Amino acid sequence: MAEVINTRTNPEAALRRAMEILEQGLPIAIPTETVYGLAADATNPEAIARIYETKGRPRFNPLICHMADLEMAERHARFDPLSRRIAEAFWPGPLTLVLPVRADTPIHPLARAGLDTVGIRVPTGFAHQVLTAFGRPLAAPSANTSGRISPTSAGHVNADLGDRIELILDGGASDVGLESTILKVVDGAIHLLRPGGLNVSDVEKLTGCTIIRPKSAGVTIEAPGMLASHYAPDAGVRLNASEVAPGEALIRFGGQALPGEDRATIVLDLSPSGDLREAAANLFGYMQKADATGARSIAFAPIPATGLGEAINDRLERAAAPRS
Repeated sequence: MAEVINTRTNPEAALRRAMEILEQGLPIAIPTETVYGLAADATNPEAIARIYETKGRPRFNPLICHMADLEMAERHARFDPLSRRIAEAFWPGPLTLVLPVRADTPIHPLARAGLDTVGIRVPTGFAHQVLTAFGRPLAAPSANTSGRISPTSAGHVNADLGDRIELILDGGASDVGLESTILKVVDGAIHLLRPGGLNVSDVEKLTGCTIIRPKSAGVTIEAPGMLASHYAPDAGVRLNASEVAPGEALIRFGGQALPGEDRATIVLDLSPSGDLREAAANLFGYMQKADATGARSIAFAPIPATGLGEAINDRLERAAAPRS
């Protein structure tokens, strides 16, 4: 099983051990404000291959490369003025920008799935310390088996990947609880590739631009989280439930009871007060709890699609999609 080191009580040991394993070209699990990431040297093709192998992830699905700061990011990607303005406003934080790679970047094409662009994010917290100490970009998708529920605690990672990796850095529960928002600027227009932990309305307020949402048909996979089926528990997922069937788990919102919930295997409320930020932080953890009951399906009450609700509903729609 993986070694688990608490970054809050033993940060020096956590950082030292992380450097040892990363330098060996092996992936480790690191805490970020979004979800836990499975991190490895983005310039080392063997290290990147181990990420794909550990997750069982298809290699046409590119990896986000994490940077210590904007200065590091500029050494690997070309920023247009609008992308730079967005980065300066929202980094570090739950934002990924898809940018053209520089010709001399050492980021290996395997991390980019052969694309001439790269998704870049600057995280907060202990992940930032790891990146600063390592001095090179870390490719870091979510630390879970591909297509399954994303991990928001070290315990989630250990239960899923603990027998496949050497080290888990335990930084406590993720603050945001949803993966990053992914944006791409094309000819001065901002395209949303994945809604996430950054509210896109905040970007629209900053830039004065209306963000373009993707059309579902014929979407090219150019960033993580764009597969139709993703974030899936073992149980089936039923959305916009107005009642609960026997044997189902219920995840509701806003303190609103549903008929039949007395027959549910478990009843969880993402936010009794109707706070979408609280709901986002609880989403994946509550999906894990509901799935652990052995329920045949998980019923989700309707969740508003405004603000962070857009990202929450995106995750739920992909969790409920037909599975290959």
